Amino acid sequence: MEEKKKKVSNTTITRNTADFSQMTDNIYETVAVLTKRANQIAAEEKKELHNKIDDFKSNSDALDEMFENREQIEIVRRYEQMPKPTLEATEEYLEGDIYYRNPAKEDQQKRKLEALENEVIKEM
Repeated sequence: MEEKKKKVSNTTITRNTADFSQMTDNIYETVAVLTKRANQIAAEEKKELHNKIDDFKSNSDALDEMFENREQIEIVRRYEQMPKPTLEATEEYLEGDIYYRNPAKEDQQKRKLEALENEVIKEM
């Protein structure tokens, strides 16, 4: 998974809130989309980290455990230095890499379209 990740800055960047509401027309909806994506990324990273650490589980003597603990610590440090899921989700959103849909908006648009069609039919 690490190889697939794009370069995302680990530092805070000042951003224009207007950029976030362009695709959804609602900043709060954008925040909800970003939150859900960040949670997905965090869950993937957590699963990946646990899989790597589980590889070290074994019943061995104390000398081997010390070596394994160093390797585990290095793996954990690498994950701690990775960009936070919220930063990754934000970057994906701004690049247009996140697909999302709002069923409530789709239903509302469908009803508006049907109402317009009915008005056109009545006028005929």
